[in-house]
Amino acid sequence: MTLEKRIDPESNRPLKALKKNYPRGLNGILDIKERRKALLEKVQKMKSIFPPSSNVMHEDYLVRTKEGGKLKIRSYRPKGKEGFLPCLYYIHGGGMIMGSVENDDFNASMLSEELGAVVVSVDYRLAPEDVYPAQLNDCYDGLVWLESQKEMLKINPSKIALYGQSAGGGLVIATSMKVRDDGGPSICFQMPVYPMIDDRHETPSSYEITDIGIWDRDGSIEAWKWYLGGKEADHYAAPSRATSLKSLPPTFIDVGELDLFRDENIIFAQRLLQAGVTTEFHLYPGAYHASENMAPGAALSKVIWSNRIKALKKAFKG
Repeated sequence: MTLEKRIDPESNRPLKALKKNYPRGLNGILDIKERRKALLEKVQKMKSIFPPSSNVMHEDYLVRTKEGGKLKIRSYRPKGKEGFLPCLYYIHGGGMIMGSVENDDFNASMLSEELGAVVVSVDYRLAPEDVYPAQLNDCYDGLVWLESQKEMLKINPSKIALYGQSAGGGLVIATSMKVRDDGGPSICFQMPVYPMIDDRHETPSSYEITDIGIWDRDGSIEAWKWYLGGKEADHYAAPSRATSLKSLPPTFIDVGELDLFRDENIIFAQRLLQAGVTTEFHLYPGAYHASENMAPGAALSKVIWSNRIKALKKAFKG
């Protein structure tokens, strides 16, 4: 059976529409600024169909980083929710080269409402303009700021969880590792979904996914090259390279059957379990990379989100 026929039919509709305009997907747009513009246009179109919740208020902050730069952070809080709430630290996706707080506004707002929690979203620097470890440093600095502002944000510091998709998932794991190794706010749970964690592209799925139209092999190799900027990847840049996964927080990982990251995520979940880290893992037949974002109305997407929300609610209750 061809890859095309293995895609969930509902989830495939917006993918087909994307490929009508961009036959090779977004990665076929060679100029990175034009690629980001095309992504933003698609996101804005989706927002007109699925707007952020009106039951959630948000506020933006400019935070001074250790390097002296300014980091944009957006907080979300359900209207009418009083007292100190659990907090979800949200790290957006985009292959380390695209994405923003604005692009993920719908997801962050939805999670805040569904979880009854404060969501804090970080607008980290992107490659190729800023290479590794700029992204990790921003995410870590944002997390430290979040914990320092627990009174102002009205968050429970014992209920801080990390969430990220794709590149954001890789940065979730890297941030958890940095907290483990260097100290930092206590993390009760991490949810790196289809995380970007291995620069080597040696797994079967990394060779299998070449023309889906969303995060295919050539585009992934390109993004890693830009992200690393000619440096050798260490275990923070590419968590699959880590020799020890011990003492990381309880973890939830999910990935689609037709995702380039499938096999590296399966291997990583196994290694977490072998290191004694409580881990929940889901593999979704018919799903491609970020299909739940491309087709939020699809039945498969609703199952994906339902399982994530259920796991986060459980983590915040624990």
